[in-house]
Amino acid sequence: MLCPRHASAASALLTGRHLVAASSRASTLQPQRPPCARAMRLPRVHLRLASTAAVHLHPPPSGAISHEVRGKNEWQLELEQHITRGQLAIARKVFDRIPAPDARAYNSLIRAYSWRGPFHAAIDLYRSMLHRRVPPNKYTFPFVLKACSALADLSSGRAVHGHAAAAGLHTDMFVSTALIDLYIRCARFGPAANVFAKMPMRDVVAWNAMLAGYAQHGMYQHAIAHLLDMQAHDCLRPNASTLVSLLPLLAQQEALSQGTRVHAYCLRACLDHKEEQVIVGTALLDMYAKCKHLVYACRVFYAMPVRNEVTWSALIGGFVLCDRMVEAFSLFKDMLAQGLCFLSPTSVASALRVCASLSDVRMGTQLHALLAKSGIHTDLTAGNSLLSMYAKAGLINETMALFDEMAVKDTVSYGALLSGFVQNGKAEEAFLVFKKMQACNVEPDVATMVSLIPACSHLAALQHGRCSHGSVIIRGLASETSICNALIDMYAKCGRIDLSRQVFDKMAARDIVSWNTMIAGYGIHGLGKEATTLFLGMKNQGFAPDDVTFICLISACSHSGLVTEGKHWFNMMTQKHGILPRMEHYICMVDLLARGGFLDEAYQFIQSMPLKADVRVWGALLGACRIHKNIDLGKQVSRMIQKLGPEGTGNFVLLSNIFSAAGRFNEAAEVRVIQKVKGFKKSPGCSWIEINGSLNAFVGGDQSHPHSPDIYQELDNIMIDIKKLGYQADTSFVLQDLEEEEKEKALLYHSEKLAIAFGILSLDEDKTIFVTKNLRVCGDCHTTIKYMTLVRNRAIIVRDANRFHHFKNGQCSCGDFW
Repeated sequence: MLCPRHASAASALLTGRHLVAASSRASTLQPQRPPCARAMRLPRVHLRLASTAAVHLHPPPSGAISHEVRGKNEWQLELEQHITRGQLAIARKVFDRIPAPDARAYNSLIRAYSWRGPFHAAIDLYRSMLHRRVPPNKYTFPFVLKACSALADLSSGRAVHGHAAAAGLHTDMFVSTALIDLYIRCARFGPAANVFAKMPMRDVVAWNAMLAGYAQHGMYQHAIAHLLDMQAHDCLRPNASTLVSLLPLLAQQEALSQGTRVHAYCLRACLDHKEEQVIVGTALLDMYAKCKHLVYACRVFYAMPVRNEVTWSALIGGFVLCDRMVEAFSLFKDMLAQGLCFLSPTSVASALRVCASLSDVRMGTQLHALLAKSGIHTDLTAGNSLLSMYAKAGLINETMALFDEMAVKDTVSYGALLSGFVQNGKAEEAFLVFKKMQACNVEPDVATMVSLIPACSHLAALQHGRCSHGSVIIRGLASETSICNALIDMYAKCGRIDLSRQVFDKMAARDIVSWNTMIAGYGIHGLGKEATTLFLGMKNQGFAPDDVTFICLISACSHSGLVTEGKHWFNMMTQKHGILPRMEHYICMVDLLARGGFLDEAYQFIQSMPLKADVRVWGALLGACRIHKNIDLGKQVSRMIQKLGPEGTGNFVLLSNIFSAAGRFNEAAEVRVIQKVKGFKKSPGCSWIEINGSLNAFVGGDQSHPHSPDIYQELDNIMIDIKKLGYQADTSFVLQDLEEEEKEKALLYHSEKLAIAFGILSLDEDKTIFVTKNLRVCGDCHTTIKYMTLVRNRAIIVRDANRFHHFKNGQCSCGDFW
């Protein structure tokens, strides 16, 4: 059936030449997990009566069949008929009419409830059984324990365990297996192991119950040791259920060598039943796919004589996991060609993920139509996948419409909508979704909070970020590595790099993303030396840097003017760590050299690149030409950008600004005309400040704010004070051909100055003023803010499009290098 390549593999993990088919038992419990039932509190007198009755009951004499017994048989027959048809409501009515139901009648209905639900009804009926002094027997306990397991009702399960022990039935194989399943389901491995150890006899189902528990909780070493004990001590050989429990754990651990041994065992075992071949084959190919061995996964798939929708979903999901999206979608189309019977919510979710990754909205909408025709669109998994696809494509209106149509929504639904808003720059709408989620009593999970926290970063809304931090602490999620990484980034982008470091230092476990995020945070705050120190500490703790690490590190050197250090780390990246530079690394190097004033060296560096420089590389050099007022090189770089095709408005604006700063307004106007003809629009400068949890936004010359008169008066007063200290407006930053007085007035009311003035009026003197701007802060504003810190004795932080500026005592942390 399966790839014979592994048939001769040494089987240190699995032994034996033939699979011994162990009979599956009805007591093997794999129930669902609905809300918990109320805890069972049973009076001790019932325990005594139950156990006593179990000892002293005697059957009637042979041949003495009374009218009452015949009546009970008739009742039992009618009860069983309704249960067989699935008519549990009618069956309960029949049961309630039985004059004195015996254990057989109770067992029949308890068994039905434990399999089909409602599970709490099985426990209630068991309680009624004890109340009527009908003694439970060895058939009763497995059924009621199955219901307790389904509800994860540990309290009731322990009570039933006590009843079974009082009746002397706790070591019965069926009862013991049900107890193991209950304790495993409630993550109580100690009691489960005790029950298992006390079993006088164990079959393969009991062993499988323990193994499945270890596997479900990711306890790899325990599972392997248990499997070896199973074969060594009781001489039992794994069956299909054993393998299906074990293989997902091997996939999770990426234990390929153990997985190939299991594969070899499967070939020797010669699984006879088609159902076993399907479930084991599916588990095998899923294991290979998650171990990134798609060739083996495909061999298993094509060798399977029978496949179902789970098989197809597993292989498609494997290709998606390995980021081979085109092949994944091709496989999905092959599946559809086999018939819609194979279509499942899981396979659709994988296909929609492919559409989102490939930005193929057209195919995604066709899938939406297919789901609507097949009726799968009402499935929650499929609906959530559609939401995620539309959100990642930026189709917010379609995402909202679909969200409103969904009859049932869960945490994933809200998370997909929230993530879509954040990714498309709609942070305020993301907060509204989160509030709606809380109002609907939907509990956010780790993924939801990881999506929400960046919304605080986007808006630089520190108070919202603190609230999000408090929320994850209350919910017990603060120790999650992904949450901590998001918090580090949020605090750094909200101007509190000190709080970022506190979160970083308190992390129980860090990954490479943690280190990279902290290094990047130091970088945007101009703390290049701290970033370098942290990088060295990272290597000392055994973490190997990746390509992203060096992007963050070289960028940090660039923002701090550490040109020599940045060049050193770029060379070390390839020479010592064997990492080939990507375009992003070259962009950082050009930015490093150009910002430092080494424009010719930066130009030569671009010419020597093994990759063809794209618009972003030339754009980094063009930005430096603006800073250092090198018009000739700026024009040359601009021509290169025009050949490649500008990616956005920024490069047009840079060139226009270069000409304007040099007083060449006609040429600046020509650039703006070309920009307009090509359909690029310049974003207006906008700054915002958070006051008492509310965001206040300003644009240049804005008078729409309710406190505008006070703000403008404060700015006028500040100008009077700073001119006494020697401030002179740098009108070269006015990029229009205006009179000098008009230029000074235009400079005065830039958006960041308005936001800072409002902060001075609104915040206590000991509070730091934190302003965010969507564009790079201009040179005149930079100088003005340094003077503001002197005349108003305030600490001011400005986050612009490039980095953070910490102003205090007439100085800026950037050292005028930005």
